[in-house]
Amino acid sequence: MTSLSSAPLNRRQFLKLGAGASAALATVGMTATLTGCSSSQPASGYRVLRDSDIPVVAAIMSTLVGPHPALDGASLQAGIQQLDTTLAWSSAAVQAQVTDLLGMLSMPLTRGPMTGIWGSWENASPADVQAFLQRWRDSRLDMLRQGHSALSQLLMMAWYATPASWAAVGYPGPPQI
Repeated sequence: MTSLSSAPLNRRQFLKLGAGASAALATVGMTATLTGCSSSQPASGYRVLRDSDIPVVAAIMSTLVGPHPALDGASLQAGIQQLDTTLAWSSAAVQAQVTDLLGMLSMPLTRGPMTGIWGSWENASPADVQAFLQRWRDSRLDMLRQGHSALSQLLMMAWYATPASWAAVGYPGPPQI
């Protein structure tokens, strides 16, 4: 077993990494905007999530939830709607960070190198998505670990906020007030 820890970055390496990451994200964002790949308009029936975000969220959420007895197309859609509702009630800064992350994951130019998923999210197998999530979770780069944490927490929170997930595990739901 290899150790995931290595010598900490020195100041020069840290500055180079930060400058490189900033330049890469700025280039990707500008390219997406100029080519029309990135829409800021929410998808039909959504308040925050865009058309390009939905396949990403669906693939990751279904992999994170795994073999839950209630997971089917309708309940997955309810979970995605719950995520959209949660984001709609979040601050503009949080919305921007999440949509930037999802935009990076959905754009073909960045999806392959960042996730290892070279095709579309609709064609990604659960094993491919799981490998991507594990790679980000165990990354040396704090930015990727934070991305994994944000995705995992948001998507699992959205899934377990849906009534379909409650009944399948025997939870009667919150008490009526």
